[in-house]
Amino acid sequence: MADVHPAAGKQASPDALANIPRLVTAYFAGKPDAADPAQRVAFGTSGHRGTSFKNTFNEGHILATTQAICDYRKDKGLTGPLFIGIDTHALAEPALASAVEVFAANGVEIMIDKDHGYTPTPVISHAILTYNKGRTSGLADGVVVTPSHNPPEDGGYKYNPPHGGPADTDATSVIEKRANAYLADGLKGIKRIDYARALKSSSVHAYDYVTPYVADLGNVVDLDLVKSAGVNIGIDPLGGAAVHYWHPIIARYGLKATVVNEAIDPTFRFMTVDWDGKIRMDCSSPYAMASLIAMRDRFDVAFANDTDADRHGIVTRTGGLMNPNHYLATAISYLFAHRPNWSKSAAIGKTVVSSSIIDRVAKKLGRKLVETPVGFKWFVDGLLTGGFGFGGEESAGASFLRRDGSVWSTDKDGIILGLLAAEMMAKTGRDPSQLFGDLTAEFGMPHYARIDVAATGPQKNILKSVTPEQLGLKDLAGDPVRATLSKAPGNGQPFGGIKVETDYGWFAARPSGTEDVYKIYAESFRSTEHLKRIQEEAQAGLAKVFGA
Repeated sequence: MADVHPAAGKQASPDALANIPRLVTAYFAGKPDAADPAQRVAFGTSGHRGTSFKNTFNEGHILATTQAICDYRKDKGLTGPLFIGIDTHALAEPALASAVEVFAANGVEIMIDKDHGYTPTPVISHAILTYNKGRTSGLADGVVVTPSHNPPEDGGYKYNPPHGGPADTDATSVIEKRANAYLADGLKGIKRIDYARALKSSSVHAYDYVTPYVADLGNVVDLDLVKSAGVNIGIDPLGGAAVHYWHPIIARYGLKATVVNEAIDPTFRFMTVDWDGKIRMDCSSPYAMASLIAMRDRFDVAFANDTDADRHGIVTRTGGLMNPNHYLATAISYLFAHRPNWSKSAAIGKTVVSSSIIDRVAKKLGRKLVETPVGFKWFVDGLLTGGFGFGGEESAGASFLRRDGSVWSTDKDGIILGLLAAEMMAKTGRDPSQLFGDLTAEFGMPHYARIDVAATGPQKNILKSVTPEQLGLKDLAGDPVRATLSKAPGNGQPFGGIKVETDYGWFAARPSGTEDVYKIYAESFRSTEHLKRIQEEAQAGLAKVFGA
């Protein structure tokens, strides 16, 4: 990570705030140039993202992408309702209007929030799965308008097919290609009716997202236990889509909980800024989470979610903000010990860049560990069938099964991960930081970090396809190399980089998709000095490959 900005962790200053009227004007006034690769529709691991200030998230993008989704649904014979939700970013509202105009013109049955409110990503996943349960035809799918934790000037648009989770590359490549064809053709062929008429059309339905999701939560987390134990909970929605869900949850389950910030403001002026001086609703960042961390002594456990509530940040009285990897390991250890109705064969899913303490926990539990490339889409099938009890990413996104062992969501759910921290406290009398301390006493303390290293385009291309033989490392930071991988061991899929493992540490290197850097994820079970040595030897080894 680069140098920390002097304003990091401090309240956002007025000059750091996005000009929202100008941002929304640019959404409608800006015309993306389909000949410019930077301005085309591009689906990453979480849909298309951009900002209207750079002509990367404009009305044209949403009209084209929505029509492409309509075409995709027709090709796949999808005739059920499409559940659509938005987060609290300023570009979400105009993008929703654009999408509704196209969906309605195409006769797609869409479900929008009955109060014109905000809908978390996991709630859309839950709605899709609930509707599709027991059906073999007329299946539902969904769209979430969100750029996740990105800065206030960004927008995002992602598609979830009938399995309820993030669309895989097969789907997104088709949608992306068609959307860009519409852009290149000046939006010709896109069906559209004006917004007022669309809202009155027979295919647009007001839907209560809050009640069914809230009513079902007790089937995935033991909230009766949390209530009876009187766990004192602090909750910060970070101005995001979960803000209007917490009071119904607290009321229904009788929780002792305080929502410490209920503000909704598209500038997110209430945020403390992130490491680089930008406003970013990243609940895994100690700088963005500074306000809640400062309140830690008021609560037994506290947590926050990012703007679409698919990520979690856990704050404890004894440890402050937990490292996401540490909480994943703690959650896995707890869940597999306290979910007797889960299948004995239910596995644990993790990404190749998640902490190896998860491997050690899985081995003790006697559970199969499935290590996948980065991206939650790799956990969808396992969660859907109950084959995975838990799937989680190092970036603070995870989901797990219902208490009876059936599917809850196939997308990340930061709400249940937060509530699980309260269940842990209620069941054990100890907070998640203390429970993680038990794990490190048994398995050792992992020292984990991610750094960015400058790289040219050609170097990034080399890294995408580098082989274990090309790297050729025999030892790493004083220990013999036991494995060098370019494919995820859990499913044999290439992860676009390289990973080197020893008994006491590892590193993985992957090129950035948006910046002239590559990322080194590394971990040591010896010391921070050993971690630094791993990072240095990783860079030196890759430099030889780049120079070859």
